[in-house]
Amino acid sequence: MLQRPSAKTFLRRTRTSSIAVAAVLSLLLAGTRAASADPVEDFYRGKTISLIMGTSAGNDYDFRGRLLARHLSRYIPGHPTIVPRNMPGAGGIIAANYLAALAPRDGTTLHMIMANMMSAQAMKSPGIEFDTRKFSWIGNTTSSPNVLTTWAASGVKTIEDARLRSASLGAPTGTSGVLYAELLNAVAGTKFKIVTGYPGGNEVNLAMERGEVDGRGSIAWASWKATKPDWVATGKLNYLVQVALKRDPELAQVPLLLDFAKNDEDRAVLHFLSADTAVARSLVTTADVPPERVAALRRAFDAVVKDAEFLADADKTKMDISPTAGEDAQKIADSIADTPDSVIARARSILGDLLK
Repeated sequence: MLQRPSAKTFLRRTRTSSIAVAAVLSLLLAGTRAASADPVEDFYRGKTISLIMGTSAGNDYDFRGRLLARHLSRYIPGHPTIVPRNMPGAGGIIAANYLAALAPRDGTTLHMIMANMMSAQAMKSPGIEFDTRKFSWIGNTTSSPNVLTTWAASGVKTIEDARLRSASLGAPTGTSGVLYAELLNAVAGTKFKIVTGYPGGNEVNLAMERGEVDGRGSIAWASWKATKPDWVATGKLNYLVQVALKRDPELAQVPLLLDFAKNDEDRAVLHFLSADTAVARSLVTTADVPPERVAALRRAFDAVVKDAEFLADADKTKMDISPTAGEDAQKIADSIADTPDSVIARARSILGDLLK
């Protein structure tokens, strides 16, 4: 006859069995958590990302950077805080140099890179300590052309006018506005006088409005629409040239910089200096960021530029959003930085002392 265990023995056995089951369940749960853990999410949780704009506040680069800072975190695993920072100087070179030399190389620094940094690098412009090919391109927000603009009251409404009389154009030192004006003087016979020393585009706009200069050497068409819609609507601006590889439908009557090429050599130079508008407002991060974080940032960008709340926010300021994925933007940017030496030599022969 089987002897029944005492109540004390029964309780001891039951307790031992429960502990064993709990231990097994704990191990299973730990294994499940380990298998499903996201290292990117773990890294970004509780982190702060700096989003750097290489311009002063209140222009299109600044507006786009701050717009992304408000919305991008929702799509980055771990939802880090994103803080916008302005770092103006040397036409964007100071910010790009910071990204290359000083910023943490872990995916916690993003930068709205100035559109002409690749061409400036290829031409070995003074002060450049970065290589845009080493940056990871996260995405581009617009392919809007640049435009050379004059104030309506200046009396210089077309390139033909600029061939007949001198016109002063404001542009921060080292920016595309200086290059475009010098190129047109060389290939189109214009008489532009470039006035530099402005810390950013806002200061050029103010000088133009005051009549201190006749116009602005370069600004994105999308920027005029976003930052000065009243000037656009009331006809206060003349658009003399657009810089892109094809005409924008809204500027169908405005000639391309490419239209002023006199031969194939000049056309190659003007093509080189026009190509960066294809990645006009791009977001990049530093070199050496782990690939899985770069991929996560790119997919977050792809998602946010389709997000209804983001697009509604952009529409409030008439901001053009015509995005390019990071992988594609990287290819375009690298092709500009890799422009053949023969084209660079021709550009330097045209621009002369400007590049010394």
